[in-house]
Amino acid sequence: MEDLRPLAKRVAEELVSSEFAVVLTGAGVSTASGIPDFRGPQGLWRVVDPSLFEITYFYRNPLESWRLFAARFGSLREVKPNPAHLAIARLEQMGLIKAVITQNIDGLHQAAGSRRVIELHGNARYAVCTECGRKYPIEDALKAVSEGRLPTCPVCGGLLKPDVIYFGEPLPPDALQEAFTLAEGSDLFMVVGSSLAVSPANQLPVVAKSRRAKLIIVNVGETMLDDIADLKVEAPVERFMPMVCAIAEDMLSSRSECRSSAGLTYSGPLGGRGAR
Repeated sequence: MEDLRPLAKRVAEELVSSEFAVVLTGAGVSTASGIPDFRGPQGLWRVVDPSLFEITYFYRNPLESWRLFAARFGSLREVKPNPAHLAIARLEQMGLIKAVITQNIDGLHQAAGSRRVIELHGNARYAVCTECGRKYPIEDALKAVSEGRLPTCPVCGGLLKPDVIYFGEPLPPDALQEAFTLAEGSDLFMVVGSSLAVSPANQLPVVAKSRRAKLIIVNVGETMLDDIADLKVEAPVERFMPMVCAIAEDMLSSRSECRSSAGLTYSGPLGGRGAR
C-alpha cells in the first residue's frame, strides 16, 4: 500500500502556509459513511432513472416522488460523519480552512462540526414549502408520506418538497454567489472527493486558479481538472484527510511557547506561518 505520508505532509504544509484555504467536497467524501455516490460504478444513477428526480416529475407526481425520495434518502438521518468529515471540521477549527463548499445533501459536514458550510444542492434533512419557502425538519414530511399523505406546510398549506435541488431547478443564488466569492478570495483551493463532473461547481476551482490560488485535488479516480491541479492525490479521502489533519496539528503545536522553550519545534520545510 502506498505511503501517503509525504503527500499528506505536503498538503498540511500548504494549508498551514495559506491565508485563505477553501474546500470543495463531493459525493466521494461521504461514501465511507455508507452513502453511494451518483456516477460511480455503484452510483445511484446506475440503478435509478435520473429523470425521476426532475422537478417536472415532482410536480406531476408529488406523492410518488416523495416515496422515491424516502426510499433512497430517508435513512440519511441515521448516517454518521466519517473520518474525512471530522478531519475537515478539525482543520476549520484550527483556522486552516475558512469554509467548506459542498455538493452533498447529507448534512454530514455540519454533523462533524464544520461551521461555515455552503450547500450548493440543498440539504436532505429538511423539507421546504413550495409556496412560502418555510423550512422544516424532514421527519414529519416523511411520516406523512409513509401514511399515504402529501406533506403540506402547517402555516400556508403549500406542498412541501425535499430541500434539495432537483434536475431542472436553479441552484440557490445566495449559496452560489458565496461559493464563487470564496473561490475568488482563496489562495489555496482543495477539492476533496469530487470528480468535478457537475457544473457550475466544477468552475469554482477554475475561478480560484485564475486568481492564482493553488489547487489540490484529493480523489479516487480522475477528475475533469487534474491537468490544472498543482497537486493531485489519488487516495481514499477518509484515509488521507485525517493524516493531513494530524500533521497540521503537529505543525501548529510547534508554534506554542512551551514547545519552543523545550526545543520541540517542528523541523519540516515550512516557509509560511507554521514555521514561526
